[in-house]
Amino acid sequence: MSRRHAAEKREVLPDAKYGDRVLTKFMNNLMIDGKKSAAEKIVYNALTRVEGKLKREPIEAFHEALDNVKPSVEVRSRRVGGATYQVPVEVRPTRREALAIRWLITAAKNRNENTMEERLAGEILDAVNSRGSAVKKREDTHKMADANKAFSHYRW
Repeated sequence: MSRRHAAEKREVLPDAKYGDRVLTKFMNNLMIDGKKSAAEKIVYNALTRVEGKLKREPIEAFHEALDNVKPSVEVRSRRVGGATYQVPVEVRPTRREALAIRWLITAAKNRNENTMEERLAGEILDAVNSRGSAVKKREDTHKMADANKAFSHYRW
């Protein structure tokens, strides 16, 4: 990591079908070995399944699912006088979005359905209804931060 200056954030282009930048970030995160067209196919088919189940705009459902997964606080390790404390800190908006995307994809990959688009659609539906592995991950993160509230004065 450079000490001179922070790396500049690259702006991603909006996706072709819905014109949404967050969806593009999601696809880029899902993509394996640079196969973007495969990632696009998986995401678009999953959103079509979500639309069929919920009978509403799939992009709205996707954003609602992400909002239900985004953490507001997390714990960071802070070393004070030989002891390491888990200090609760607020999550920056960009990191919040990145964590939500990562957790949603990881939770989808760990599901039992046959194809990735079925898994992803199922996880998005679960996240919209505030259940599922990704939402549980957020709840666990919040519980951990709440349990370590006593160390919040070590925040930097």
